[in-house]
Amino acid sequence: MTGKREKDVLLLVASLASFLVPYTVSSLNVALPAIASTFALDAVTLGWITSAYLLTAAVCIVPFAKLSDMHGRKRFFLIGNALFIAGSLLAALSWAGYALIIARIVQGLGGAMVFGTSIAILTTVFPPGERGRAIGIVTATVYAGLTLGPFIGGFLTQNTGWPGIFLLNVPIGLLVIALTLLWIPEEWADGEQRRFDLQGAVLYGLMLVCGIYGLTILPAVNGIILIGAGAIFFCAFIRRERCTPDPLLEPALFRDNRIFLYSNIAALINYAVVFAVGFLLSLYLQYNRGLDPQTAGLILIAQPVVQMVVSPVSGHYSDTVEPRLLATAGMAITTVGLLIFALVSPETPLWIIITGLLILGLGYGTFSSPNTNAIMSSVETRHLGVASGMVSTMRAIGQMLSLAIAMLVFSAILGTVQITPSVYPQLQQSVTTVFAVFVVLGIVGTAASYARGISTETDIPPDRDRDPL
Repeated sequence: MTGKREKDVLLLVASLASFLVPYTVSSLNVALPAIASTFALDAVTLGWITSAYLLTAAVCIVPFAKLSDMHGRKRFFLIGNALFIAGSLLAALSWAGYALIIARIVQGLGGAMVFGTSIAILTTVFPPGERGRAIGIVTATVYAGLTLGPFIGGFLTQNTGWPGIFLLNVPIGLLVIALTLLWIPEEWADGEQRRFDLQGAVLYGLMLVCGIYGLTILPAVNGIILIGAGAIFFCAFIRRERCTPDPLLEPALFRDNRIFLYSNIAALINYAVVFAVGFLLSLYLQYNRGLDPQTAGLILIAQPVVQMVVSPVSGHYSDTVEPRLLATAGMAITTVGLLIFALVSPETPLWIIITGLLILGLGYGTFSSPNTNAIMSSVETRHLGVASGMVSTMRAIGQMLSLAIAMLVFSAILGTVQITPSVYPQLQQSVTTVFAVFVVLGIVGTAASYARGISTETDIPPDRDRDPL
């Protein structure tokens, strides 16, 4: 039985580990110009420094989560942190652009293990009455990483050089490993002897690589071809999962578990409508409103700060209030915030923009923790790792889809011309059109969130026994 001390330490290490990944992603964006200067990189290669991590993590989260269900979640959590530290050291010591990309792939492998296990371990240890609060706290640390990353990254890049961003991960990662080894003696696995579906994992990876990368290069012909290939691999993957006795993703999770299915759909849509907001408003504020980057950044920080504050609160209430109601309310509030941005013009007062960001942060923070709690509480113990992995996979796909929608609209309205004052009206139209699309998706997401149904005792398996390895 896990005592209060072990629970507190577990929550601390899960929070620290969950902070590192978004911190690295957001801080690295600030350092990209310095990295390009160091290695004389072109824009395409520079883009792969970010994409290599995202693609690797997206492809590996569910397979690693499945393996952790079979062989031990604590074990994979520790290996993931060790890989992330190794990738950080390799990145800091990189001698060329390709070495940094390899380091980011290693970080992606580690990040996939961490995110594929951390929420699953929390769900195993914390009972239903405490689970939402724990998930909310970890979610808040993710937003803290996203919020503080640009500031920490900018400071380190300016004062120590961009390798300092990666070196900061090392002591924090070592602390996570030390605390886990010293204070958390238990291991968690389902205890069943099953085969790993390697063929399904390969098809799953090919499906995501083709689909996600295809989305990023739309509307190019190659993007359409890759998405078509991804659809073919998707059909092959579904066929495989239906035929094998030990599938990577249990079809019954989607076929028979309404809460799991609709909660994941809602999560995908939520990430898709929110992720590109910073990108879109940054362009709007700097080009259409003439603000400098620092002022625009200070305005945009309003959203993640609210998310960081609201997430633990909504997570706590999801332990006593039906998660469907909280998540649906959050999705609806998010849609209201998006509607404000769909109606902006160059003359819109800045206080309205800030209000929209506050509303968006409130909605996103209200949605995320209860929705994750609903997903994790709807599956059996042996599927906890896969459920945790699906949450992270929906986030990755949703983020890519968000940018793909923005790029498609920009290509159709603005084209490939350089942004100059002569095309500011087209830029304004592009931004508001993307937000209009997001509003429609937000309405669909709200409906999906509500359609999941009400959790019952059968939705939250009472048996969370842990099988020591």
